[in-house]
Amino acid sequence: QVQLVESGGGLVQPGGSLRLSCAASGVTLDDYAIGWFRQAPGKDDEGVSCISRTDGRTYRTYYADSVKGRFTISRDNVKNTVYLQLNSLKPEDTAIYYCAADSNPPIYACTASPGPYEYWGQGTQVTVSS
Repeated sequence: QVQLVESGGGLVQPGGSLRLSCAASGVTLDDYAIGWFRQAPGKDDEGVSCISRTDGRTYRTYYADSVKGRFTISRDNVKNTVYLQLNSLKPEDTAIYYCAADSNPPIYACTASPGPYEYWGQGTQVTVSS
């Protein structure tokens, strides 16, 4: 059974940082494309970032324009975990953040569209406020 568990959310002041984790069980994340999505009240759901599956050396990443230069996605294949580093946080980053796994992605590619992702975590709340 595939399970994804997010952690690392919390309350942070504008300009602060958080690191979100997406830990997997029942699956080896190397073979999956992983996406991070966020859901905020009154806003459209947004695909924030994704990372392609890897052959162990090469992978590709994507960032939404709203987070480019501030967020960084990465993998730790030993820990079977994907991270999303959130820097220079703004109040508009406040949302529930979800990670998701796509079991059949093309190599060196990922998408910020939720459709291909079969497995989802339960979400972690990020609140940016002074």
